[in-house]
Amino acid sequence: MKTVKYGKREITPCKIVCVGRNFTGHIRELKSEIPDNMVIFSKPNSAITSSLISYQGEPIHYEGEICFLIDQGILAAVAFGLDLTKRETQDILKVKGLPWERAKAFDGSALFSEFVPLPRIWQNLSLELLINGKIVQSGGIEEMIYKPQQIIEEIQTFLTLNNGDIIMTGTPQGVGIVSKGDIFEGAVYTGGNLLVSEKWQAE
Repeated sequence: MKTVKYGKREITPCKIVCVGRNFTGHIRELKSEIPDNMVIFSKPNSAITSSLISYQGEPIHYEGEICFLIDQGILAAVAFGLDLTKRETQDILKVKGLPWERAKAFDGSALFSEFVPLPRIWQNLSLELLINGKIVQSGGIEEMIYKPQQIIEEIQTFLTLNNGDIIMTGTPQGVGIVSKGDIFEGAVYTGGNLLVSEKWQAE
């Protein structure tokens, strides 16, 4: 089973629960419709990796996200995460009205920085993603259609969240293709102050 880092501990998530279409800018750039209800999908433990892949049968797209770790039924820690997507496959599945798992839940489709404890005031969290030193994505909780507490409450209406499970809260506009050799630097900020960051080189 794959693990993520939380301080000095290695945590084994049972599952990753993801929210799609949670930033209007991202919805517009993919020419999608704003959903009437929260869009939720999941990734298995096997999706977790530390290697940023650029190709797996087709080009891979990146989506930077603010991610939360669950402990005792609440949001306990935060990290920067990359939701990797087979966009060509996803577009075909969306047209046919089929589930997204083939495009979203494949092995190696989720990367995370270290998780750090949530600060006392965290409702102003924001993310930033740089590729080769250039900012390509930025956004914060204030721009989300569904805020983190709404997300956890909605998930818990139909799904048990176990200790160590991860919630990915959606991505702002600026998604794109992962190119081999590119340097990705993702960070989460609180009130403009760096909280946690991570760097990957695409393979």
